[in-house]
Amino acid sequence: MTLTTLLAILGGLVLIAVIAHGAWTARKAGPKRAVPLMEEPHFDGPSAASADGGAAVVDPLGATLPVVARPLRRPSARIDALIDAIATITVESTVAGELALQHQPGSRRAGTKPFQIEGLNAESGEWELPTPGQRYGEFQAGVKMANRGGALNEIEYSEFVQKIQGFADGVGGFVQFPDMLDVVARARELDQFAASHDAQLALLLRAKGAAWTPGFVQQAAARHGFVAGALPGRLVMPSGEEGAPPVLTLQFDAQAALAEDPEALSLRELTLSLDVPQTPAETEPFALWQESARGLARDLEAEVCDDRGQVLGLHAFAAIDVELKKLYEALIERDLAAGTPAARRLFS
Repeated sequence: MTLTTLLAILGGLVLIAVIAHGAWTARKAGPKRAVPLMEEPHFDGPSAASADGGAAVVDPLGATLPVVARPLRRPSARIDALIDAIATITVESTVAGELALQHQPGSRRAGTKPFQIEGLNAESGEWELPTPGQRYGEFQAGVKMANRGGALNEIEYSEFVQKIQGFADGVGGFVQFPDMLDVVARARELDQFAASHDAQLALLLRAKGAAWTPGFVQQAAARHGFVAGALPGRLVMPSGEEGAPPVLTLQFDAQAALAEDPEALSLRELTLSLDVPQTPAETEPFALWQESARGLARDLEAEVCDDRGQVLGLHAFAAIDVELKKLYEALIERDLAAGTPAARRLFS
């Protein structure tokens, strides 16, 4: 090969490189374009069935490639990034529910904050509390960042970390925790929001004349949909939603309810309460609160008063209604609409 021929070849290669570089630069500088889709590779060989009976394909080299259907991962119903600090626990192989239960912490609380440990069911793709007979491909733990007891603090978060680390070690997993300073800052901000958007309405029903016995109160309350609650001296109006907290509560002196002869005692005051964040706004719990107050006041011959004993008029209820509408809107904007699982957990 002569020197002239060699130089010509080298010159051509340099020119090609310059052209290629120019095209790459122009492509980067130009608008992003759709990437052409290539046709799926077609194998003339026969398809096969995988060992577990599922579909399979045969590659050009003759190897059988099973097609594994992964379960659809569904969001958790118990842990929510809006109000929980979440630790993730990865494992090398699936873990039996029995082993997970064996290593659960003795108490699922960190100070005043509850936490949950869930496993991702390897078959259903559901996040669930560990259950015997099931296997789990990963775990997550969420501690509530705020409740009516205040914001999650450093000591509580450290206790959460310690308990979850012990669980992860027990199941042979690797756990990743969010940064403590970030979690505590988020907890304080969430607590401030909750404190300024919490509402628990309460009014007094005060006897105008004759006092009442507990039995008389229960009888009158039953006509308005109240039933006995779990605690002494507490009547509740159940929600139409299964498992939901009561819409209204009617309380009187618990000591009177526990007395050997309750009917020998007399009551002159009852408290009718509505926990606003616990019930969806669309069910109109505020209207029900007013109607129940008026109906009970009529049947018991009582006055409707505020917590200072001042008689409440219609204008007072109208003013409360205006403020409640603002509260409902603020909760919706924060994705914590009244009556949602997250709101019920936060305002508890």
